[in-house]
Amino acid sequence: MEPRGERFPEQRQVLILLLLLEVALAGWEPRRYSVMEETERGSFVANLANDLGLGVGELAERGARVVSEDNEQGLQLDLQTGQLILNEKLDREKLCGPTEPCIMHFQVLLKKPLEVFRAELLVRDINDHSPEFPEREMTLKIPETSSLGTVFPLKKARDLDVGSNNVQNYNISPNSHFHVSTRTQGDGRKYPELVLDTELDREEQAELRLTLTAVDGGSPPRSGTVQILILVLDANDNAPEFAQALYEVQVPENSPIGSLVVKVSARDLDTGTNGEISYSVSYSSQEINKPFELSSLSGEIRLIKKLDFETMSSYDLDIEASDGGGLSGKCSVSVKVLDVNDNLPELSISSLTSPIPENSPETEVALFRIRDRDSGENGKMICSIQDGVPFKLKPSVENFYRLVTEGVVAVDGDSGQNAWLSYQLLKATEPGLFRVWAHNGEVRTARLLSERDAAKHRLVVLVKDNGEPPRSATATLHVLLAAPAQAQADSLTVYLVVALASVSSLFLLSVLLFVAVRLCRRSRAASVGRCSVPEGHFPGHLVDVSGTGTLSQSYQYEVCLTGGSESNDFKFLKPILPNILSQDSRRKSEYLE
Repeated sequence: MEPRGERFPEQRQVLILLLLLEVALAGWEPRRYSVMEETERGSFVANLANDLGLGVGELAERGARVVSEDNEQGLQLDLQTGQLILNEKLDREKLCGPTEPCIMHFQVLLKKPLEVFRAELLVRDINDHSPEFPEREMTLKIPETSSLGTVFPLKKARDLDVGSNNVQNYNISPNSHFHVSTRTQGDGRKYPELVLDTELDREEQAELRLTLTAVDGGSPPRSGTVQILILVLDANDNAPEFAQALYEVQVPENSPIGSLVVKVSARDLDTGTNGEISYSVSYSSQEINKPFELSSLSGEIRLIKKLDFETMSSYDLDIEASDGGGLSGKCSVSVKVLDVNDNLPELSISSLTSPIPENSPETEVALFRIRDRDSGENGKMICSIQDGVPFKLKPSVENFYRLVTEGVVAVDGDSGQNAWLSYQLLKATEPGLFRVWAHNGEVRTARLLSERDAAKHRLVVLVKDNGEPPRSATATLHVLLAAPAQAQADSLTVYLVVALASVSSLFLLSVLLFVAVRLCRRSRAASVGRCSVPEGHFPGHLVDVSGTGTLSQSYQYEVCLTGGSESNDFKFLKPILPNILSQDSRRKSEYLE
């Protein structure tokens, strides 16, 4: 450890030297040199010997050296040439950071005598750095209800270069919703702002991906990019919508409890709580007993009570879907209960007559009504009675029937073989017209009725048992024959009448045609003038002309006229009787002589 007394003189020498330097520098203006950053080591900066007005050898004699304030060894003085050269590459961003201008202060020290010269080295920036964003991707959350022109600040890019080599402009990839605006801060740096141009719709496009580019002013310019993810925040601008406005369902009335009737479904284009849907139901009908249950989450409608078609054949339900933002949508559900054949036919007697006389045909025994609570095919009924009984059913008004006696009824109080009855026709006004069946007493006609039959008939029917001795009883029937309301035409008669009319028409037509032909021939003969068709066997194209005046015989001519012809030429033929003609010639000759 050095004694304190020896260290104090050294400190005094340093202080004196610094004081002398300040005094020496106070009277000199600093010289400024400049160099581009990243210039290669050993590059020439300045000729200090010339600038200081010293010879080359004088620098070496006076021990000249370069001293920087921060003890950097970036500069070196060549004592042989007096040149100031770079000792290493200079990085402006490392030396000065964002400070502009970037100046290195240094001094040139000379001894014998002591002299100090101040100098500055300006390190000029080159565009050796590209703009960089602090993140690879920026995320923006923008409500879809944002108004046009809304500005959204973005993070600016960082460029280590300064001046015009720093960021000068921002661009964004083409899109239909935004543009970017470049703003200038108070310190001159540029920053971007995103401006909304068109309205957003989350339901149409929930997110957008854009590319932001920062460009500096270097030559050539450098750029940097960052991805922007825009999440469009939902606003409750969509009400729930059902897939169908009306659901029509058919459910059998015997469906078990818990059966799924129908599932309604609504959709909300919003998200989050605005898109959460809950379902509720209200009955349009006034039915108090509600046999359905609706799930508020799934929209399923299930059966919770038994259905009865006969009690309620249809239900109308109003379903409402509500989202978390208070908007709602509605639909209707129409449930038709299908009938199942689960009800037996019912028969209720309205009136009953008992006892009845045995000789009273067509007597009403009972009046009753039938009913089936089912519908459609399940509700159709057939009412009948067993065979072999002396009764028959007659339908009355809707679903009412009358039970009446049929034919002559005979009753025997005996039993067994003694109660076996047989019937026979004892007397009749016109025998052979009616007959009685021996076993059931039915009276039927034995042949077709005709107009010659009497209108009134009296029948006596005998019934006897099979006992020993046999017992019997009689009943008298009065039968009145009534004419039908409208007699049906006999088809055979119709056919005969039609045939006769047809034959008569054909005959009359033939007669008319024959007469017309005869009249036509006569009129044609009269128009020629005493021309007639010869009665003998002559060719069809020859006509016989009767002569008048001195002509005493007939001649035959072949007519060459055509219908409509105006020619009067005839072709004369030779006489058919040549002997007569020769004799006539001789007579003429004798007369002349």
